Amino acid sequence: MKQIFNKIGRGNISRQKDLVPSKNGVNLIVQKNVDNGYSGNFELGENRIFKAQSIIIGRQTGWVYYQPETFMTTDGVLVLESDFQITDSQGLYLASAINKKMGPFGYNNPVSVAKLKKLDIDLPFSSNGMIAFDYMEAYIKELEAERIKELEAYLVATGLDDYVLNAEEEKVLADFRNNNIEFRDFAYKDLFDHIVQGRRLKKDDQIAGNLPFVMSGTTNSGIVGNIGNDTRIFPKNSLTIDIFGSVFYRNYIYGMGDDTGAYWNEKNELSKFTMLYFGTAIGKALAGKYDYGHKLRSSKTLNFTIKLPVKSDKQPDYEFINHYICSIEKLVIKGVVEWKDKQIKATKDIVQKDK
Repeated sequence: MKQIFNKIGRGNISRQKDLVPSKNGVNLIVQKNVDNGYSGNFELGENRIFKAQSIIIGRQTGWVYYQPETFMTTDGVLVLESDFQITDSQGLYLASAINKKMGPFGYNNPVSVAKLKKLDIDLPFSSNGMIAFDYMEAYIKELEAERIKELEAYLVATGLDDYVLNAEEEKVLADFRNNNIEFRDFAYKDLFDHIVQGRRLKKDDQIAGNLPFVMSGTTNSGIVGNIGNDTRIFPKNSLTIDIFGSVFYRNYIYGMGDDTGAYWNEKNELSKFTMLYFGTAIGKALAGKYDYGHKLRSSKTLNFTIKLPVKSDKQPDYEFINHYICSIEKLVIKGVVEWKDKQIKATKDIVQKDK
């Protein structure tokens, strides 16, 4: 580790709420497993700024991220800086290599500067005994090319390469952009007839099986593994909200720990697109409000509200919601297809030059 990262430090920000938001400010990186740890832009003030091409590690979580831009961070985050000029591909390789060594660390065994300095990571070396940075670069680019090919095949096989909006979807988007939609607040308890907290099942007590088991966190959508324990099974077409306010849609049955709540409507089963809309609206409303010191429980959410489009009778306009999410899905697919085509063309251009 010390051969590459000669500086291992720690952020100095204790409370994010004391920072001043600034559109052109410095990136704030925090201990969360989503958006590469990014939590907004803020004025630097007297806080320490860390260099680009660094790697961060959450002290309590062990989450590892490569940071391509300069940033500031909290005292819950460790930062590994190097005098080497590494590329983004090399940074991603190094972050992955470090992440493989994070297994022993967690809430009961936090990462520290002293522990990191003693940590060895597995890296490729050339015949002259030097770290093979060129190999790291080529390896990551090869993986990216393979994933692009897999993506292309998946889009064709599933029909997702068809992203043309129909007339109804065009109208829905136009109404939304022009503020022609009326919105109204609805309580969670009025949208879901089941709001249930999971039950504790310690990792040591989990038996290998086929049932996905959900706990707090965003890695793999919160799924920590498949279990065979005799536990309550929650239905597909439901949402889960963990103690940090992370929201996921589940289209499969699953088990769940006590740090996560499940939300669904059994009497009036809602469509997948409606549930995805609810999940996005809820996630946006909860973002940044909960952390280790202020955890969210499902019992507290009954009277929480989200804004939904309504019809003339002031009831949720589920038809609008379905068309809106379908159109957004198509627009996202369009962006992915166009990006994929651009990457494939760039790859072909490189191959032709090398011939």
